Amino acid sequence: MSTFQMLDKINVKTHQHQLSNLLKSIQSKIIGQHRLIEHMLVCLLADGHVLIEGMPGLAKTRSAKAIADGIESDFHRIQFTPDLLPSDLIGTEIYIHEKSNFIFRQGPLFNNVLLADEINRAPAKVQSALLEAMEEKQVTVGHKSYPLPELYMVIATQNPIEQEGTYNLPEAQLDRFMMHLTVDYPSHQEELLIVELDEKKQHLSLQVLPVTTKEEVLQARKAAANIFIAENLKSYIVSLTTATRNPEKYDSTLAKWIDNGVSPRASIAMVRCAKALAWLRGDDYVTPKHIHDIAVPILRHRIIPSFESEADGVSRNDIIRKLLEVVAIP
Repeated sequence: MSTFQMLDKINVKTHQHQLSNLLKSIQSKIIGQHRLIEHMLVCLLADGHVLIEGMPGLAKTRSAKAIADGIESDFHRIQFTPDLLPSDLIGTEIYIHEKSNFIFRQGPLFNNVLLADEINRAPAKVQSALLEAMEEKQVTVGHKSYPLPELYMVIATQNPIEQEGTYNLPEAQLDRFMMHLTVDYPSHQEELLIVELDEKKQHLSLQVLPVTTKEEVLQARKAAANIFIAENLKSYIVSLTTATRNPEKYDSTLAKWIDNGVSPRASIAMVRCAKALAWLRGDDYVTPKHIHDIAVPILRHRIIPSFESEADGVSRNDIIRKLLEVVAIP
């Protein structure tokens, strides 16, 4: 092994250690949501955005803010409300009388980590303001485009659609979220630990101190992207996504459950996230287990179930579990 290869390996281990410390630091402050935190870090490493859904009070906002606090970067939180305007996100052009010209004043989108809190409480015209930013990492105002930071991540939270005063997110925007994570109620023991942790606030600081920088995260992304994935596993991922578009070729029950399948964005997201998960866990290559561990949050919000499946009480998670059963592992 050359000196260059040895130094490169040492750097990779250093970045893994820092991201592992970030994971442990956040998990020590957020009780009972280990999978949620791991998946959020996977999205960070895979250069994606994440949508977190759950009932109020289940630490959605706290988890998102803990991720941002753990990285030495620019962070901004936006509370989405029905009266929010697109310019409140993007920014606006201001006329400077002395210069007889307009200048663009950047909005909160121009930060490394953006927390869009209760995103489904804003109407569609505000949601559309995020589409270009999430997909192309730029914002167009007038005749000019403004690039967003290289490290850019939207962490959105939402309450279930049944809650009063909420709007369905457009499918085009949902597809731009790499993962859709759900938060459930804690167990009895976990909630007891939450109560005890809250009591300690009077004596201890529970703030997550930065344990890594945005530059180190960008280096970690490059290392995660270099994780080996076999060609047959890439083919397996594509088989999973194409099976959602042509389910009748795999299973008659699955065909009755799915109206519309996922886009190629899902295949790209699964490859990226499987590599990132393998890297985060210290593995040298992707295995089918890595793919299965990230399949549900990547496919859940992209599959459009049929009326029949909804009438029978079949959830999207059930559809994906069936999908994983009928598509053969190579």
